[in-house]
Amino acid sequence: MNQERQLYEGMYIVSALLSEEARKKALERIVSSIETHGGEIKNVVDWGRRKFAYQIEKRKEGFYYVIYFDAETSKMPKIWDEYKLNEDLVRFMTLKTDAVREKLEFKPLRSGE
Repeated sequence: MNQERQLYEGMYIVSALLSEEARKKALERIVSSIETHGGEIKNVVDWGRRKFAYQIEKRKEGFYYVIYFDAETSKMPKIWDEYKLNEDLVRFMTLKTDAVREKLEFKPLRSGE
């Protein structure tokens, strides 16, 4: 049976309270969830420690990672279920994308936009 594969861009916020070693393990757990379900990692971008626009679960900061991967669309609910069990993961969002970006850059908004 041929399953549809899709390229995804996932953004993950990991707790800023973790040590560097624990942060690496949390990231490895995210990657492992993807790979366990047949996904293939294309690129991992460490976006570093950033302040939140608002508090999330009494936290003001987190470490941001963007992971590009492809996976079967039917496997995504199982991957998301594993993310929800990861206590070190503050938030996550997964979007379909058309391209893998090597680095992330954002242009500032002009005033009035």
